[in-house]
Amino acid sequence: MNPADSTLEIAAKRLERAVMALEQRLAARLKEAGAEAGGLFDQDRANLATQLDQSRARERELEEAGAAASDALGRAIVEIKAALQNQAA
Repeated sequence: MNPADSTLEIAAKRLERAVMALEQRLAARLKEAGAEAGGLFDQDRANLATQLDQSRARERELEEAGAAASDALGRAIVEIKAALQNQAA
């Protein structure tokens, strides 16, 4: 075997080891990034769920206030009609 061939083989093996090490590091980084992204997704999801619950509670409050206002308006109409009938009589 010629010395240039053995030098080339050594360089090729070193390159192969370096590529393997790089792939392993990249896989580890991707795994970390995926875990971080998953955590951020879970956090966003929890925040959205909290906001949705708050919005639903506010919606119920507004519905109750609307119903109370409608009842009050209905009573006022009845009282005004009664007062007008009493004046006409």
